[in-house]
Amino acid sequence: MSIVKFKHYPANSFNNLMSDFLIDFPSLYRENHATSTNQSAPVNIKETEDGYKLDIVAPGFQKDDFKIHLEKNLLSISGEKKVDEEDKNEKQIRREYVFQTFKRTFTIDEKIDAEKIEAKYESGVLTLNLAKKIDIKAPAKQITIQ
Repeated sequence: MSIVKFKHYPANSFNNLMSDFLIDFPSLYRENHATSTNQSAPVNIKETEDGYKLDIVAPGFQKDDFKIHLEKNLLSISGEKKVDEEDKNEKQIRREYVFQTFKRTFTIDEKIDAEKIEAKYESGVLTLNLAKKIDIKAPAKQITIQ
């Protein structure tokens, strides 16, 4: 027989109970969701005829807060927002408006033209357009038999 210890939760402590079950999953039920560090940002990837489009949701950032780096076949995108200094004359009651840092890394293949990668930040979404390389095909040549 083994002894299993359970935490005692006071009445109406659903948030505390859910926090224990959802340790690594950001949730509205977690009490400390404003202070957790999220190392990821949601990304949508679409393929078009001309290339790929990455949309990264990052509200509250400025263009200078992002770093996009391509080395060999690794595309790294990171964002870091400096937290404003608190005013010493004010008492902070609750702070939920927190900027977090993130870093995403993608492996790109030889189909992507590294010279034509474009980035734009608008309305809280960082958009990267990765153009596909244009395959220059030699025109078909008719060969005559001699």
